[in-house]
Amino acid sequence: MIKLEHVVLTSPEQMEFIIEGMRNPMNSWEKSDSYAGHENMGTGNEYFKLGENDHSLMRRLAKTGTDHRKFMRMMPVYMRITAGHAWWAEFDTYKVGTVRNSCSKMHKIDVMSFGVDSFDHEGIDEVGERAVETFDIVRATLVWLAKMFNETKEKKYWRAIIELLPIGFHLTANVELNYEVLTNMYKSRKNHKLDEWREFCKWIETLPYAELITGKENNV
Repeated sequence: MIKLEHVVLTSPEQMEFIIEGMRNPMNSWEKSDSYAGHENMGTGNEYFKLGENDHSLMRRLAKTGTDHRKFMRMMPVYMRITAGHAWWAEFDTYKVGTVRNSCSKMHKIDVMSFGVDSFDHEGIDEVGERAVETFDIVRATLVWLAKMFNETKEKKYWRAIIELLPIGFHLTANVELNYEVLTNMYKSRKNHKLDEWREFCKWIETLPYAELITGKENNV
């Protein structure tokens, strides 16, 4: 299971700044044809129109490699992700260019829920009875350990929770990514064995200007 929410994308003001910088190497600012505006002057809702000239340059630079597509590092994507530790362990491969602010196991594990849906359990359910029974025993043990720690404050119970916690236990974090990092993720993980990575890559395909990441041609 992976949950993606509270997505915050590049603002119109940021896009204008990014395009200005993208055109610095060739001093070609006069060729820029993008603009920011308002859908409704009464409400003040902003929008950004990426012009054909700027979009064409972005696509060309995106294909030339990291040295020339520095503008993609300047296109931030903020989001809140909930996923199992197995997914997060692989996410940490992409530490360069990312910021992650996680809910803390160290400080709050003793008050966390150990209900079924606090874990990845799709594979366990598919395997059936023996795996489900073991899963239930582990969860019951975690509940007991948390109870004992809260009653006694003895560190051994807290440590036992950390050591026994399944890799499928869910962690929630707010992260900052950018289009360059998402490009690396997409290329490496779009056909990954973990369903969560394939779902994440499908989400990447829905982003504005996703063709810069995926290499697939879409309309502006």
